[in-house]
Amino acid sequence: MMWGSHSRALLLWIFLNGCAGPRPDHNRRTGISPDTVKLWAEVFGSEMYAVVAKYSGSLLLQKKYKDVEPTLSIEEVDGIELVRKFSEEMESMLRRKVEAVEGLVEAAEEADLKHEFNSSLVFEYYNSVRINEKDENDNYLELGNEFILENNEHFNNLKVNTTLSNIQLPTNVYNKDPDILNGVYMSEALNPVFVDNFHRDPTLTWQYFGSSTGFFRLYPGIKWVPDENGVISFDCRNRGWYIQAATSPKDIVIVADISGSMKGLRMTIAKHTINTLLDTLGENDFVNIIAYNDYVHYIEPCFKGILVQADRDNREHFKQLVDELQAKGVGNVNIALIEAFKILKEFREAGQGGLCNQAIMLITDGAVEDYEPVFEKYNWPDKKVRIFTYLIGREVTFAQNVKGIACNNKGYYTQISTLADVQENVMEYLHVLSRPMVINHDHDIIWTEAYMDSALFASQAQSLLLMTTVAMPVFSKKNETRSEGILLGVVGSDVPLRELLKLAPRYKLGVHGYAFLNTNNGYILSHPDLRPLYKEGKKLRPKPNYNSVDLSEVEWEDRDEILRTAMINGETGSLSMKVKVTVDKGKRVLFLTCDYFYTDISDTPFSLGVVLTRGHGEFILMGNTSLEEGLHDLLHPDLSLANEWIYCITDIDPDHRKLNQLQAVTRFLTGEEPDLECDEELVKEVLFDAVVTAPLEAYWTQLALNMSKQDDGIEVAFLGTRAGLTRKNLFVGAEQMSNKNFLRYEKESIFTMDHFPLWYRRAAEHPAGSFVYHVPTDDSAEAGHSPEAVTVSTSVSVTVHNKTAIAAAIGVQMKLSLLREIFWKAAQQPNDTDCGIVDGMCPLSCADERLDCYLVDNNGFIVLAKDLKQTGVFLGEVDGSLMTQLLHMSIFRQVTLYDYQAMCKLPYHHHSGGRNLLNPLFALISAAQWLLSNLVLFFLEFSLCPLWSSDNTAEAKSFFHHSHKHKKQDMLQPCDTEYPAFIHDTSIREANGLIECGHCQKMFVMQHVARSNLLLLVSDSLCDCSVFPQVSLQAKEVKYIASVKCERMRSQKLRRRPHSCHAFHPEENSHDCGGGAGLSASISLFLAALAVSLR
Repeated sequence: MMWGSHSRALLLWIFLNGCAGPRPDHNRRTGISPDTVKLWAEVFGSEMYAVVAKYSGSLLLQKKYKDVEPTLSIEEVDGIELVRKFSEEMESMLRRKVEAVEGLVEAAEEADLKHEFNSSLVFEYYNSVRINEKDENDNYLELGNEFILENNEHFNNLKVNTTLSNIQLPTNVYNKDPDILNGVYMSEALNPVFVDNFHRDPTLTWQYFGSSTGFFRLYPGIKWVPDENGVISFDCRNRGWYIQAATSPKDIVIVADISGSMKGLRMTIAKHTINTLLDTLGENDFVNIIAYNDYVHYIEPCFKGILVQADRDNREHFKQLVDELQAKGVGNVNIALIEAFKILKEFREAGQGGLCNQAIMLITDGAVEDYEPVFEKYNWPDKKVRIFTYLIGREVTFAQNVKGIACNNKGYYTQISTLADVQENVMEYLHVLSRPMVINHDHDIIWTEAYMDSALFASQAQSLLLMTTVAMPVFSKKNETRSEGILLGVVGSDVPLRELLKLAPRYKLGVHGYAFLNTNNGYILSHPDLRPLYKEGKKLRPKPNYNSVDLSEVEWEDRDEILRTAMINGETGSLSMKVKVTVDKGKRVLFLTCDYFYTDISDTPFSLGVVLTRGHGEFILMGNTSLEEGLHDLLHPDLSLANEWIYCITDIDPDHRKLNQLQAVTRFLTGEEPDLECDEELVKEVLFDAVVTAPLEAYWTQLALNMSKQDDGIEVAFLGTRAGLTRKNLFVGAEQMSNKNFLRYEKESIFTMDHFPLWYRRAAEHPAGSFVYHVPTDDSAEAGHSPEAVTVSTSVSVTVHNKTAIAAAIGVQMKLSLLREIFWKAAQQPNDTDCGIVDGMCPLSCADERLDCYLVDNNGFIVLAKDLKQTGVFLGEVDGSLMTQLLHMSIFRQVTLYDYQAMCKLPYHHHSGGRNLLNPLFALISAAQWLLSNLVLFFLEFSLCPLWSSDNTAEAKSFFHHSHKHKKQDMLQPCDTEYPAFIHDTSIREANGLIECGHCQKMFVMQHVARSNLLLLVSDSLCDCSVFPQVSLQAKEVKYIASVKCERMRSQKLRRRPHSCHAFHPEENSHDCGGGAGLSASISLFLAALAVSLR
């Protein structure tokens, strides 16, 4: 059982209590009078209700809505119609992006057709790293002339040049290589197309052309900054959008030689080659890795005999296993090839996998076996499986054999001698797989999964934005090279997913509703519960598996995957589910019945879902008001609109970008900005809300002028409406606010694209007129810091023709000190109380040290306690015995929730940390190993300078640096967790009992505080019940037994395959199958091999 402490506590309770329930002892003085506690709760509840109702103005607002009720209408939302409308608008937006990309493809292919290759071409272009850089003589560097850059809000306030693109190259690509110069010169023709696209569709963001030779043309042009090692590691050719556009889906089996001859540097290069191959795969591809020596080894035994989807989860898992490979034994490649052919054949015949390209990637340092019988039996004459061979090391003895394997199986052969050779040589296989598509001139449009291109703008804020890319391949149309199938590159454009979701306006979805998107593979593209980032120290980083979160892992109550199946199949329909929705960072739970409506987005691999909650969530309140009256009431300094919502489109016209949404609406209504495009339905709702809520401003002002000292502590009154309108009134100076971020920067307290404010959402699920008390807690607050404010809110509902809609929520934020003051006055009996008729301690007072008094909310969190440090803490972590008893009596109910996006601290099991300290010899060997490894890099960089540009070593240095850094910081890994939440059963409004604590009995009394979500708990503090463990909210990792874990990893979930496939073409020139020779041996590589072989 995951919640062992809770179970043990219940067993202990039963044992100590003799299997009997809690029993008040009516034959003796029990110590605490339930009647007295009930009176306290009534007095406190009445006082608090009077204060919060008065200062919030809730009764006035309810009256104002009641007054206009005859003029109101409540419309029921048609979920199917709504999701279809949203889908059509999204399809239209995405179609414009496709048209922009198609224009770029046409321009690039036309420019290439007219261009004649010139090996001696001299051409100056704007290199994005060198632009605006000067030498010591104040002259611009070569390829680094002046390039005007200006901040642009549309591009996340980056400095850009919207009139020109510029060129980025990875460090290991020579910026004046003839292929580069010719490609850059030819692609200059894209500049006017970039600019024209942007003018025609100002919602476009980044547009680019990634060349097969390695350069990247980006519009608008920016200044590119190397990483901390001075390296530009970004290579457009290994980005997901490039690879998916350049090739069709593929089934890959990587066959790696781990025989004894692969020791040392060869094994290091082989591992880097495997990892680079894995990086070229995406969620439409399938993969497995077989290592061989005397025997065949699946590096993940659980994947024996199958292929698995090459999503980020599986790729990262493979990389960890590759890192552990060790060379030993004698190589027998034939048995490995036979195993690989069998896997591919079985998947092909079973209709599984990608059902398109199939290939074997053979990574070896050479072999002498006779391969032909294997190929004759398993691959010839049809050659359905291509074989790509990678000869590792400088030895050329086996080159012809290894090349023959590739050339006789429609593949490609390369020799990889150094780490810096890996990237370029691995990419060659993509050119081969793209040939059939290029020869056919099939311009497939691809859309990527959600991703964060942190490599593109490593230091910029928008690197944390989720986006998708639309991309298309660019081909050479020259007749003389038709059979070679030359891929010139890929063009693409980014679409931030938040821009897409703006087309599903928040106000149409209700308090708890939302829209979400998923891919043909069932992975989440966008969802309010998708959490792609985690905190590492003070930095936010993308989770390793952030873009392979399955729909079933977010909508986890869809246990039979009915919703997932329908959406992947592109169906249109609806589904109802009872769900548990978490709020307040997962600490609280709401029980809702939700209706899911779904459909596909035409001409994309995406599906759209819309969720509406039953009851008020499916109704929209509609009212009418005059423009003059509405505009007058809208112009108030303490009124604001949800700035993330789209009342008017302000991000297209540069003159509009400086406007916030309230300013835009005002100018639209007054006619100052006739060009503004606004959502008239939403603007109409806002005007109505402004008129109905306007009297609150005068009411609050009058209160502030006549505020009594006894109510000193009320800080701010506020309200919010379904249309995203917020009003607030400060009763104290802004600098005196206990929680200065409330209603400003605190995302949970304002209207955002993802959700309504927390105070609104919680109030909506409580009876109208009942106030919800909430103590905001800051997880990042220093230890010992206790909250100082409490938020109190209630909903205002309107009923028309038996339909009830939530019109608004209203409340106050107050100092906790005021709440405490009112409570301590109420929770005591005067000294002259007649104790003759009282059963128990008398006079009774919460100030008495013999009593513990708590105010807890409906989720078990302490709102008030004697110890200030306990404020905001879960009751079970303060008094385990009391929480256990409340659970046993069903006063509170425990709900188990799941998090399939968690990050857990996992120990690094591969090496013993103690061994390094306890074994001096091992420490000495490790130090020597470190020294020799660095010598490898030293010789790689300096001894080959005449033959190989030192720039090319950058990737090798980056690789070693990354590996070292990865192991140091390998602390958190994706995992599944389960955790509890607790909810009060509102049908139980009072209770009392005895808790058996072994040597004593602990009495407690519970009383609900009327018209609130609060419970008053009074218990005996003298009875030590520490034998009961805490009831913790701590999440526990779900530990799957080996067989279950393996089954989960092997499972092949339903997916919708891409429509197009280009596997072979009869005109393909398969004679071009590689064959470059390595450099001559050098002392540096000898030392490298020696150093690593000592491992």
